[in-house]
Amino acid sequence: MIGLISATAAGAAARDRLAAARPDRTRVYEGPVGDAVRAAFAECEQLVCFLATGAVVRLIAPLLGDKTTDPGVVCVDEGGRFAVSLVGGHGGGANELAREVAELLGAEPVVTTATDAVGLAGLDTLGLPVEGAVAAVSRALLDGEPVALEAESNWPLPALPVAARGAYTIRVTDRAVEPGEREVVLRPPSLVVGVGASRGAPVEEVLELVEGALRDAGLSPASLAELATVGAKADEPGIVRAAERLGVPLVTYSAEELAAVDVPNPSAAPLAAVGTPSVAEAAALVRGGELLVPKRKSAATPAMATCAVVRRPARGRLAVVGLGPGARDLLTPRAEAELRRASVLVGLDQYVDQIRDLLRPGTRILESGLGAEEERARTAVAEARKGQAVALIGSGDAGVYAMASPALAEASDDIDVVGVPGVTAALAAGALLGAPLGHDHVCISLSDLHTPWEVIERRVRAAAEADLVVTFYNPRSRGRDWQLPKALAILAGHREPATPVGVVRNASRPDESARVTTLAGLDPATVDMMTVVTVGNTATREIAGRMVTPRGYRWQEEPK
Repeated sequence: MIGLISATAAGAAARDRLAAARPDRTRVYEGPVGDAVRAAFAECEQLVCFLATGAVVRLIAPLLGDKTTDPGVVCVDEGGRFAVSLVGGHGGGANELAREVAELLGAEPVVTTATDAVGLAGLDTLGLPVEGAVAAVSRALLDGEPVALEAESNWPLPALPVAARGAYTIRVTDRAVEPGEREVVLRPPSLVVGVGASRGAPVEEVLELVEGALRDAGLSPASLAELATVGAKADEPGIVRAAERLGVPLVTYSAEELAAVDVPNPSAAPLAAVGTPSVAEAAALVRGGELLVPKRKSAATPAMATCAVVRRPARGRLAVVGLGPGARDLLTPRAEAELRRASVLVGLDQYVDQIRDLLRPGTRILESGLGAEEERARTAVAEARKGQAVALIGSGDAGVYAMASPALAEASDDIDVVGVPGVTAALAAGALLGAPLGHDHVCISLSDLHTPWEVIERRVRAAAEADLVVTFYNPRSRGRDWQLPKALAILAGHREPATPVGVVRNASRPDESARVTTLAGLDPATVDMMTVVTVGNTATREIAGRMVTPRGYRWQEEPK
């Protein structure tokens, strides 16, 4: 919960705007400011104070305890010009909160955390438990000193400017090692503990068994990702409470799924009880991995619990990111976040140039020219399979005539895939033209490089007969100058010559142009590959120079 505190009418107005925008996440604190700050500090994860920075400093100074547990605090000035991350930039999430508040209020975020200021990923913001000399290693990264990355398995981390060797080290391991004076240890969620238990097994017995298995194997409990068991034990109190106390999810599988897993130590007892010859080992191994601790029983007499420990391999991450039509303000915040999360960027060189300034230091860029879409898709998937965090970029929406389909055709279930939508050309063009897509519409690419013209022509005819608004992508190039006239002729067989047609070139870019003409008046020679052509249906009209397609099937009669 975010506590909101203000002292003046101007501050209250901005406070109420934020509260209205985030009603489920915010709580307004009324009354004397000092009392309100103290109450919010004790009850909330974050605070936004619409007060002078100096006043907030004095109010929270006696309340500060530990940077890992204190709430994040953001100050907003009376004029609503700045949102200042004051305390808990990383641990309390104040840096991100300052950016969010600034976006909502039209203010400027002020973030002074050193790593954020220069675009470095904070070691305590990577989403992994971190131990060791975070400040010293972060300072070394900031100062350009060589910092080595020692990863026992590749994990999809954001870009870090690391070297092969260095006086400072970032180690990624699930082993129970103590970090050195110049070392940070990141704990990946790589360990899965399979658990079986008799009815009524005490939570203490399950916990002692799990913690002992990790300790004896020299493994860190901070890398425990989940407990796993058979579905019949999904409500077993000892197992459920053990997962809660360990702070990990409890995952269950059916007896049939577990019975299909080859295990080294099957037993007749669980087969008779729950229908599978193994619970602990099978539940840990069902999604693959290396068995580090074979089935072991708890120390109680009689033993009421069993467990096994598996290390799962790191899964790479592929984000397929749509950059929008070109304007920076049409690049979505989610797309920007994915670009900053990536350690490897794959894309067309001209698209890479659009967002190069958003990439973190250390990002590896794999760029290529026009016509290499399938090769870029293969490259991106191959990098993800190495355990990297990869962003594959495309213009517009990556799923519309762009990189998502070739990438997903290459990808299998051994990597995580995230799709990030973008503003596609039809939408950007439609916004400039008016409302041509107000009713049913279709997008058709006229490029026959990947699709036979016979197929394209059949689709154009179907759209014409169905009276759909049609947006043509890739309408005309130097080597393909006859397809657009042919497509327009097909539409002309079903629509009047005066049907409005919108022609938009380089939508949202500095040299954008948009005009409305007619089906009979469009000269195909004025169209190129940077152009989107939208042909209205029989209901589309030009009103005040704009294309409008009504939401209803007929125009209402004008009032008399």
